Amino acid sequence: MDKIVIFGSTGMTGLCAVDAAVKQGLNVRAFVRDPSRLPDHLRNSVEVVKGDILDYNSVLNAVKNVTGVVVAIGTRNDLSPTTDLSEGLKNIVKAMKEVNVEIISVCLSAFLFYEPDKIPPRFHNLNADHQRMLDVLKATDLKYIACFPPHIADQPPVDYQVKNGASPGGRVISKFDLGRFLVESLTKPEHYGQIVGICNKHPE
Repeated sequence: MDKIVIFGSTGMTGLCAVDAAVKQGLNVRAFVRDPSRLPDHLRNSVEVVKGDILDYNSVLNAVKNVTGVVVAIGTRNDLSPTTDLSEGLKNIVKAMKEVNVEIISVCLSAFLFYEPDKIPPRFHNLNADHQRMLDVLKATDLKYIACFPPHIADQPPVDYQVKNGASPGGRVISKFDLGRFLVESLTKPEHYGQIVGICNKHPE
């Protein structure tokens, strides 16, 4: 993996993914709506591209000349009905196909492991768009990694565990470990075309 683009670079998880990618020595393009939200120490270490995931041309320009894509887009604390995430992902996938980029990791939600009646009602709308995002990925022939994290905690990294096709069992993941996995998974073929559960590693 040489150069990657990270969508959602100024969100809680996205910032951690950018930081992890920089620490790994990757050439990083950070796609942001507001460049001022990117901390100085990261802004000076990456190529900053301003754009909106709902604008296809800006997405297309962002994926040109990269070898991998990380998607950590979200709604922050807005739980109202939306299709922005899935429509944005459609643009990303379309652009990847246009410029022949194959590998993408996408942050979704562990609620997608749940039966619908087990999901807290306040998350139904957001989960519905996460499901649409997953459907977009499954309909492609891309080497996608669909990551299903549980509660994303603002806590120091403690290392993580993953499981293809199911939750590993834990209910929390450090935002730093999640960001790191979204980057590291791009070079792990065992996760291509997989739904991946992730959580903090349990104490021995």
